[in-house]
Amino acid sequence: MPLLIKVMLIYYGVVNVVLFILMGVDKVKAKRNEWRIREATLFVTALVGGGIGGFLGMRLFHHKTKKWYFYVMFAVGVVLHTILLWCAYSKL
Repeated sequence: MPLLIKVMLIYYGVVNVVLFILMGVDKVKAKRNEWRIREATLFVTALVGGGIGGFLGMRLFHHKTKKWYFYVMFAVGVVLHTILLWCAYSKL
């Protein structure tokens, strides 16, 4: 496997874990009625490659599941980065 693909996969793994953790932290903060993580932060993290972690966080923590735009943003992030990964792989 080419080095670029390995680096991209590691990057995506880290970003997805970060968004997954952010979803869990935001859920805990919501239950405690504390200051929350901004939705924009969750969206940006999804768009830079964390969409799968966002989906998993939604399902596991039952968080933001009634907000349709989270599904859309996470899906856009997944599709965008799947295309980027495919393009990087096909160019090598």
